[in-house]
Amino acid sequence: MANPNSAPIEPCEGELYSVWALPPEDVATKIISLMSSLRSEFGGPEFEPHITVVGAIRLTPQDALNKFRSACEGVKAYQATVDQVSIGTTFYQCVFLLIHPTTEVVQISSHCCGHFGYNNSTPYMPHLSLLYANISDEMKKRAKEIADKLNEAVNGLKVPVTRLALYKTDTGDETLKSWEKIAEHDLPSS
Repeated sequence: MANPNSAPIEPCEGELYSVWALPPEDVATKIISLMSSLRSEFGGPEFEPHITVVGAIRLTPQDALNKFRSACEGVKAYQATVDQVSIGTTFYQCVFLLIHPTTEVVQISSHCCGHFGYNNSTPYMPHLSLLYANISDEMKKRAKEIADKLNEAVNGLKVPVTRLALYKTDTGDETLKSWEKIAEHDLPSS
């Protein structure tokens, strides 16, 4: 029974959107192969290789699209470099490639976050997830070892970022079935 003294919960308007940096197809194919190997061993949903630029923020569809178009203006293609394979503590940061936080990588995220009005409570940690899963720490360590062995050349890998994409990303949906690419923008070379 609801508490008659409590205020009604207002539904949040809009849906959750994120901005992703996407590698070109040749690099994505290599990463997809590694992701597929990890999923076959540990489970988890399939998703497009990406570096999150703007985390999930609730917006109306038109507002999200307008902010995305505005944020893309002036952003040029850039290079991201993999530091190492790492493991995290959340479903969405289970096993990932830690990206070196160069000034350019951090500034592009900051630029886009500014357009979206996105304020992160923690410093930006650029990364490219390989596996989304709820698995034990022991299994994460095993997954990291497999990722290291499957792709020994991953440390120092140069990931050209040639596109930005706007995705609808309901973070409550761990199947990712509701996730959808809304728009994509090709970045001009510098």
